[in-house]
Amino acid sequence: MQEPVEHESGTAPQVSVVMGVRNGGAGLTATLDSLTSQEGVSLEVVVVNDGSSDDTGALLAARAAADPRLRVLERPGRGLTRSLIEGCQLARGAFIARHDAGDISLPGRLLRQVRCLEENPDASLCSTHVRLVVPEGATVRVNAPEPGELADGLTGPAIHGSVMMRRSSYERAGGYRPMFYFAQDIDLWSRMVELGSHLVVPEVLYEATLSPGSISGSRRREQEAFHALIVAATRARRGGQPEAPVLQEAEALSERCRGLRAQPRRQADGAYFIGACLSRERPDLARQYLRQALALNPWHLKARLKLAALP
Repeated sequence: MQEPVEHESGTAPQVSVVMGVRNGGAGLTATLDSLTSQEGVSLEVVVVNDGSSDDTGALLAARAAADPRLRVLERPGRGLTRSLIEGCQLARGAFIARHDAGDISLPGRLLRQVRCLEENPDASLCSTHVRLVVPEGATVRVNAPEPGELADGLTGPAIHGSVMMRRSSYERAGGYRPMFYFAQDIDLWSRMVELGSHLVVPEVLYEATLSPGSISGSRRREQEAFHALIVAATRARRGGQPEAPVLQEAEALSERCRGLRAQPRRQADGAYFIGACLSRERPDLARQYLRQALALNPWHLKARLKLAALP
């Protein structure tokens, strides 16, 4: 195993798990249990409480008092990207593992990813296959893209939270960038693959919870707009041209996104996303979510077409 790195406070952990959370108290205990029970690695869990108004703060304080591996930062609501920037800046491990509140790391996840990166010193990050879970309890397995599909960094892993990064590569790439309010992960991968490959551990080691209000579903339009800017910035950078004009556009888009509030049409997009994920393995449940999308937005053409195609 790789020797632990030294830090001013003593021997650093091997893995730093970094997570931002806002009003995630309902699923936070299961998330933390899944991390603190990981075996085979020394770890710390850096959690940024991003302006929660539920019991998240009290829960984190109690857990941190009982487990010194948990480091909690209380911050006003600034958004996930800025939470991740600060959390990763404070990470002491040789490896940074991402995680989202409400999700679960399955047994052996961290050890398998550490071994993957240790055995492949030319890799800068690795992800895993994941299992998606909806409130009704149904699950869908999602395989990560093949390494060849991830080579340009413009295609992401199955789920952001399933990634582990080499901290040195993260820092050399410049880390998360604040102007990418959404899709901050793809922007980072596009730069990290210029330093080393993105590998995949071909096992289900991460379980992600989906709801109609999740970013993956309800903010897909904004994510697509950011993705177009990331593609433009990547082409400029790799072509020896300045990224600054594209980054200015991203900052302007971020300002607009900070003012967004949940709307029925956004929730319809989230319900459609879940219905699409369930359409093959659970068409009965997919039908419920697609009908929910149409109830929220009768003009949702994708939901109507997907519903018509179900058996």
